[in-house]
Amino acid sequence: MTFVGAGSVEFTRNVVTDLCGYPEFRGQLRLTLYDISAERLAHAERLARRIAEQSGAGATVTATLDRREALAGARYVINEVQVGGYAATRADFDIPARYGVRQTIGDTLGIGGIFRGLRTIPVTVALARDMAEVCPDAYLLSYSNPMAMLPWAVYEGSAFTRVFGLCHSVRDTQAFLTRLTGADPERVRFLTAGFNHQAFVLRFEQDGESLYPRLAEVIDASPELQRRVRVEIYRRFGYFPTESSEHSAEYVPWFMRHDDQIEEFRIFVGDYLERSEENLRELEELRRALDSGDPLDLTPENELASLFIHALETGTERELHVNIRNGGLIASLPDECCVEVPCVVGAQGAKPVPVGALPPQLAALNRTFLNVVELTVRAALEESRDRVYQAALLDPNTAATLTTAQTVAMCDDLFAAHRDLLPPAFRS
Repeated sequence: MTFVGAGSVEFTRNVVTDLCGYPEFRGQLRLTLYDISAERLAHAERLARRIAEQSGAGATVTATLDRREALAGARYVINEVQVGGYAATRADFDIPARYGVRQTIGDTLGIGGIFRGLRTIPVTVALARDMAEVCPDAYLLSYSNPMAMLPWAVYEGSAFTRVFGLCHSVRDTQAFLTRLTGADPERVRFLTAGFNHQAFVLRFEQDGESLYPRLAEVIDASPELQRRVRVEIYRRFGYFPTESSEHSAEYVPWFMRHDDQIEEFRIFVGDYLERSEENLRELEELRRALDSGDPLDLTPENELASLFIHALETGTERELHVNIRNGGLIASLPDECCVEVPCVVGAQGAKPVPVGALPPQLAALNRTFLNVVELTVRAALEESRDRVYQAALLDPNTAATLTTAQTVAMCDDLFAAHRDLLPPAFRS
């Protein structure tokens, strides 16, 4: 397994812990770590070696600043990159805020998602091109956002196609609905599909009976639940969305620009900045723990990349949700876009499950999401400033807040702020 962006605070620790905990993998793991930061890479190497030693997994751990060297012989490549780190994220929030554009997470859609995409797509496509040459039969398992953009860009910009985006949102939402309705986890069944961060629970059943009526009763009895954006979207569109209220609020035009809606739905403006700062604090705490020599907490996290790898290697069949090229899996969305659908992973490989057509109101909502995603992918691959402006003009939250001239000016300020992280065509 090769970890790209191995200095990630969360994913390297969790995935390595899971992999080292599988008894079937003892003595067989070769973990290769790659990062562009020598400091972050050294930290990741110390961490992986400590996990391997403490768990008794007998894993071989190597680290390199050379990406192609890291990919040599890889069967699985786990992408965790965040181009520009906290400083770039800070600019993605601070500059739009000066124009009056509020954001909560800013990593998927909206002006923050657009510029994160412009920074991340070239790096991810270059990684995929290297994989096509160095390890063409490997799987690229990508955690990086904006997830709806990255696999699409890989398909369009490289010869590599075995890319799967992995995200916790579907699994977490299904667990949340199960708890909320008091359903039996062993008997409940779901069908969930759409775009990453804007998928919907199409079927929610126990023993063949829909649990949506029970969910409606629970929500009707709870004023607190009614003050969540995702619950409001469910009540208006008829199906429960998979993403948190913090994410969902900035993908649509109805919440972020209105002070009363911010208060009514308790929307945490700038939420991701606090999360990022907490991640940096976690990194420092982990460094202190490594320095102290105290045992690490090796509680399994059941990360999706770990489950995917284990299912393929052992033939243990699992249904996971992945982000891949549509190709007819969702009939009401374009073939070339990247959709989130169930996928059966096991001895037969990774087989996505066709979903059919979405209810028309969900397909319509997804298409407003798709507009921004498609134009950003095209902007990055074509290195077109005009495509960036068009993506921003069609973003629901930005369009609800700014004029066309203000939107273009905001983009120009962000181009200047991210100049050193963008392709040459965006620097002038």
